[in-house]
Amino acid sequence: MLSLSERSTQVAASSTLAITAKINQMVADGLDVVKFGAGEPDFDTPEHIKEAGIDSIQAGFTKYTPVAGISELKNAIVTKFKNDNNLNYEPSEVIVNCGAKHTIYNILQAICNPGDEVIFAAPYWVSYIEMVKLADGIPIVVETTADQNFCLTADQIAAVVTDKTKAVIINSPSNPTGTVYDHDALREIAGLATDKNFYVISDEIYESLLYDGNQHCSIAAFDSDIQAITFVVNGVSKAYSMTGWRIGYTAGPKDAISAMSRIQSHSTSNPTSIAQKAALMAISSSQEAVKSMCTAFEKRRDLICERFDDIDGVTYVKPQGAFYIFPDFSDHYNRTIDGFKINGSQDLANFLLDSAKVGVVPGDGFGADKNMRLSFATSETEINRGLDRIKEVLNG
Repeated sequence: MLSLSERSTQVAASSTLAITAKINQMVADGLDVVKFGAGEPDFDTPEHIKEAGIDSIQAGFTKYTPVAGISELKNAIVTKFKNDNNLNYEPSEVIVNCGAKHTIYNILQAICNPGDEVIFAAPYWVSYIEMVKLADGIPIVVETTADQNFCLTADQIAAVVTDKTKAVIINSPSNPTGTVYDHDALREIAGLATDKNFYVISDEIYESLLYDGNQHCSIAAFDSDIQAITFVVNGVSKAYSMTGWRIGYTAGPKDAISAMSRIQSHSTSNPTSIAQKAALMAISSSQEAVKSMCTAFEKRRDLICERFDDIDGVTYVKPQGAFYIFPDFSDHYNRTIDGFKINGSQDLANFLLDSAKVGVVPGDGFGADKNMRLSFATSETEINRGLDRIKEVLNG
C-alpha cells in the first residue's frame, strides 16, 4: 500500500477551521447558533477597495504578475512601513504573498534547515506550530501566563536559546489573546536576538486594531541591527476586512526575501492580480474605514468583557487589540452539566455548541487547554445573546 509523507501525517488540522465547519453545518441545518468562532471582521470590504478590484478586471488586469508582487504595490508597502512604522526598506526587501499565513509559511521554508528551532509563546496562533514542522523545524513552545499578559519575556527566550535556534515569532496584537507587547519588552527581545544572532518573525497583522490609546510598536524599528534580522509580517485581511482576497506581505533581509520569491515561483506563483490592485487601493488611500471598524471593535470589546464579569468561574485578560478574548474556563472543568462531563476545552466547546447553541473555539489548539477563544467580530446583539446563553448553562 502506498504511504503518505511523514511530514503530512505529523500536521494537525486547524481547530479553528474544524469548529467553524461544525458551526456552519448547524446553521445550514436551520439551528439558531450564536457564532464566536470567526477569525475575520464581520464588516464588508470598503466600497472603494472593491471598486479597485472590479476596475482591474474591466481593464483586463487578469494575467500573471511578477512573482513577488507588482511594483506599485511593493512601493506602496515601502511607503506604509516608512510612514506607519518608521522603517526604511527598498522594494527588493519586500515580497507580496497569498495572505499573511502564506507569508509566514514561506519565511519558515526559506530560513529553516532540518532540526532548526523556532521559539514562540503559548498561547499561540494555531498555525505556527504546524508551519514550523512543515519546514522540518522544531517548535519550541514557551508557556506564558495571564499575569504576564501572555507575552514572552527576553529571559524566557534566553532560557531556551540553543545553537539550533533559528528564529523567534512575536505576535502583537495577539491571536488568540488580544494582548500587546510593551515597548520595553520588545526592546529587550531585540537586544537578545541581535546578541545571539537569530531571526525575529514579527506577526503584525492586527496592527491597526488597537484599543485604549495603545500605539503599535514594530520590533524592527529600534535600530538597524534588529531590522537586519527581522521579518515584519502584515497584510490586508484584518485591517480592511479582506480575508478572502488573500494578500499578505513582509519586509526583511534581502537574501531571505529573494529565497522566498524563488520558493513562491514554484508553488503559488504570483498573488492574484486583481487582489493586488485592491490591496494597493487599501494601503494607499483613506484609512477612515479602518478607524471606524476599530472604534466598533473597541465598543464590542468593552461589552463582552462586561458580560464575562457577570459569569462565575471565568477569568480573562482584557484584550488590548485584535478582536478576540481568551477567557479561562477551567474552574468549570471536571463538572457534569446536564449529564455532559466537561474535562477540557474540547468538551466545553462541544457542550456549549450542543446545549447552548453557542460556537466558541477550544483553547487546546492554541496550546492553552484552560481557555476558549471568542471572536467579538460580531454584532452587540449577538454578543449579548451568546453571553446570555453561556451564563445560563454555566451558572444555572
